[in-house]
Amino acid sequence: MIKVGIIGGAGYTGGEAIRILLNHPEAELTFVHSNSNAGNLLSDVHTDLLGDTSMRFTGELRDDVDVLFLCVGHGDARKFLETNTFPDRVRIIDLSQDFRLAAGSEIANRKFIYGLPEMNLAKIQSAHNIANPGCFATCLQLALLPLATAGLLKNDVHISAATGSTGAGQKLATTSHFSWRANNFSSYKAFEHQHLREIGESIRSLMPSFSAEIDFIPYRGDFTRGIFVSVYTESELSAEQATELYKEYYKEAAFTFVSDRAINLKQVVNTNKCLLALEKHGNKLLISSAIDNLLKGASGQAVQNMNLMFGLDQRAGLRLKPSAF
Repeated sequence: MIKVGIIGGAGYTGGEAIRILLNHPEAELTFVHSNSNAGNLLSDVHTDLLGDTSMRFTGELRDDVDVLFLCVGHGDARKFLETNTFPDRVRIIDLSQDFRLAAGSEIANRKFIYGLPEMNLAKIQSAHNIANPGCFATCLQLALLPLATAGLLKNDVHISAATGSTGAGQKLATTSHFSWRANNFSSYKAFEHQHLREIGESIRSLMPSFSAEIDFIPYRGDFTRGIFVSVYTESELSAEQATELYKEYYKEAAFTFVSDRAINLKQVVNTNKCLLALEKHGNKLLISSAIDNLLKGASGQAVQNMNLMFGLDQRAGLRLKPSAF
């Protein structure tokens, strides 16, 4: 059994990691750390876990684990590793943005590999430390990887994408109040969202000649979880050629699937799937992409990466089924 510890288990991504790992056939959840909830039952914070576990949060750190999940805020993962050391044998999967870019992917003796399985499968399998991709970055890159890999991303890329309120994290903010979010819709960080940096870095690693613009408008949606992305770019491919290209690229992917019909958000919520669909309108290729931001966009993908690192089936513990409603 893989012994697992979680740092920062009280937030949304920590809660999702707990739910998955408690039911993982090859993992043993050894401890869940939280400074603010030390001594409290996990089910006091994640109330749906009542009856599933009697574990309590701890304020003590332990190194008798095989892997640590860092489910802490952006900037806090680096601070945590600067002030706490763990034996080299302990692998680390970081869900923050602290180590995603190549320029900042090292700390002490640890080198972090960018953990997008559909792009870096072999590297993840031999990695000791993983920087889990961002939620928007995951959804957007999966929409673009086949074109970039084939050298066919030659024009500006235009993206609009809506995310649920859980994407803002558990800490209360003005735009995450129910009374503000309900029956509302707004854009934010237009053209300058932080995930653009990791998207651009990945695209250029696959297609060094890419020099076009990636124009990204994110939206806050009136729902709790999930991301739905619409991407379009000029392309000489027909709809049939594009669909064939994408199906070939993702034929061995564990969780990414290309649909022959229009997709919707409910198909992926509470799963680790990414669904893609392609259309052609004049000279523009439209790619739709949908994921659950807390699973494929965070904790589910982190467990998928753990499975790869330890030589398990990627799907272990992640055969989650969506509700019909």
